[in-house]
Amino acid sequence: MVAVPVAREVTLGVEEEFLLLDAVDGSPVGGGGDVLHADREHRRPDGGAGPGFQRELLSTMVETATGVCTDLAGLRAELTAARARLGRAAREAGLRPLASGTAPMAAPVRAVTPTRHYRQMARLYGRLTDETETCGCHVHVGVPDRESAVAAVNHLRPWLPVLLALSANSPYHQGADTGHASWRALVLSRWPTHQIPPRFASAAQYDRTVAALRRTGVLPSRAANAYWFARPSHHLPTVEVRIADVTPSVDEAVLQAGLTRALVTTALGAAARGRPAPRLPDHAAAAALWTAARYGVRGPALHPVTGDRVPAAEAVRALLDRVRPALEASGDEAEVRELAERVLAHGTGADRQRRRTAPSAPRTVP
Repeated sequence: MVAVPVAREVTLGVEEEFLLLDAVDGSPVGGGGDVLHADREHRRPDGGAGPGFQRELLSTMVETATGVCTDLAGLRAELTAARARLGRAAREAGLRPLASGTAPMAAPVRAVTPTRHYRQMARLYGRLTDETETCGCHVHVGVPDRESAVAAVNHLRPWLPVLLALSANSPYHQGADTGHASWRALVLSRWPTHQIPPRFASAAQYDRTVAALRRTGVLPSRAANAYWFARPSHHLPTVEVRIADVTPSVDEAVLQAGLTRALVTTALGAAARGRPAPRLPDHAAAAALWTAARYGVRGPALHPVTGDRVPAAEAVRALLDRVRPALEASGDEAEVRELAERVLAHGTGADRQRRRTAPSAPRTVP
């Protein structure tokens, strides 16, 4: 029997997207370029300040990224430093960063960031681009090759809604409570391919599918990849899991990273042993995703294995049981389980937004 890969040898990194608010009135403003400029002004000549920030689809958003990490302690340090650095650059530009999956307050239609790629997206998708002011937490996990990446994604499919439930942090939109824990997931579901991916038999089949989507005009002609919530990288041997809302705390981002790496590690082990990926029907995947977006961890969920309606906490603990060998191998089991139980006890970012904050006064990151 092939052993489960040791998770500490599996690299990972995280990208986090944030909204930019006016420091005075708290409304979203198109300050992405100003933040990037302020950040460059304070970087050391040797680049030691870490990876730079990136513009996002809308000018009211900005993305941070860690480097390649080998353990959760190093990842935590990089996430903490990136958030602090973003806070400094935003203050320099007269702004505040907000860790929320959607903008809680009412505001006018936003401007698309003026790059060639984003302008092409705006021409293709129209009003969808203006209204997709959504911020996520994307976890990248290293794998041996693209075939391994595709196989891992196949095994991840049933578990993606559980990751969303744990991260749900977008209950408000345009000044109103949506009734959902993750409105971001519902907004993104209007885009073609922004869903749980189908099964693919090989990397070649995956590439043919993406190419066909480009030819038919569903994806921009210059798009390097589709928008699925989990996908192999188009240029690196990694799996990118894009299901989570941006989380209000570093702890919850670490939780997402630890669980995602453990899921990928477990999937690699299962594929190496010749175990087929679960045959989750597309309608069941869509139902599980909607349920996670609706309730987070404060309601029902669809069990990733049986498909039965169960309390969300039961689905979370099924995930923890599923990845326990990988977490134990990496030394992450105690930390990840504690972080998950904390979310179950105190709620997700969506629950805390509703308890603590009116839509007109959202919480900002440090």
